[in-house]
Amino acid sequence: MSDGIATRDAYGKTLVSLGGENDKIVVLDADLSKSTKTVLFAEAFPERFFNMGIAEQNLIGMAAGLAASGKIPFASTFAMFASGRAFEPIRNSVAYPRLNVKIAATHAGLTVGEDGASHQCIEDIALMRAVPNMTVICPADGVETEAAVRAAAEYKGPVYIRLGRSKVPAVFDKESYAFEWGKGITVREGKDAAIIATGIMVPVAVDAAAELAECGINVRVIDIHTIKPIDRELIIRAARETGAIVTAEEHSIIGGLGSAVAEVLCESIPVPMKRIGVRDTFGESGTAEDLLEKYGLTAKNIVEEVKRLFGNKTGKK
Repeated sequence: MSDGIATRDAYGKTLVSLGGENDKIVVLDADLSKSTKTVLFAEAFPERFFNMGIAEQNLIGMAAGLAASGKIPFASTFAMFASGRAFEPIRNSVAYPRLNVKIAATHAGLTVGEDGASHQCIEDIALMRAVPNMTVICPADGVETEAAVRAAAEYKGPVYIRLGRSKVPAVFDKESYAFEWGKGITVREGKDAAIIATGIMVPVAVDAAAELAECGINVRVIDIHTIKPIDRELIIRAARETGAIVTAEEHSIIGGLGSAVAEVLCESIPVPMKRIGVRDTFGESGTAEDLLEKYGLTAKNIVEEVKRLFGNKTGKK
């Protein structure tokens, strides 16, 4: 993996490219454009940018109206405000009529850091995937973000795109990467266990797999960028071929990726499984690195859980 950029930065740059290609693209923000990086679109296409102020419900209502008028709106604010304050308009004004609104929520997860628990959204995947008609995407790096945003612009229907504040290592090569709607990506092959990750935890899972390989444990790493609809076939195959699953997400273990994977497994092929994520608690103020360490979202924790499951599976404890 190489040095990368924050997924919010990739989002802002991609919006500008899309704006030059399609004049139906419009962008709305809730007075956070410098942070969400929609400021880049505002500078390039001021006549198609709307700052709605600190009024997230109006942000979504306006986006719904623009979509009903034939535009392709991208509505952005922090994940906490998008999925929290604006939940009811998203449900009733966007998802219920299945309008073509793209909600690009930045600053998701613990890595908002010093902003603290009030801004650290660790429930948004759970909220959004429970809404009918809503597609939920959580890209792993800048390359995947660009591809996901482009795919969302082409897709007809509501999309929630989860983006982060901090820089993340580049997992994928732009020249060879291909985004496929609702299909996960096997980043690394392995037969002893599988780590299924999303968002910023994908590069962490890759690091964990490399460390496990030094111990003689051959682990598969899967990137689930589309959490809804989820790639059932890929998950079932990983469970059948490896016999043990660890999920990793910068989100609550309740209702997020871990829950989605568990739902697939319990209905189709139950295998030993461990969910790594935030365990039913709020975050706190601190650096992104310190928070990830405190809440167990590290390669070290993944390694420990894979070793435990592998030991239980083989009897080599």
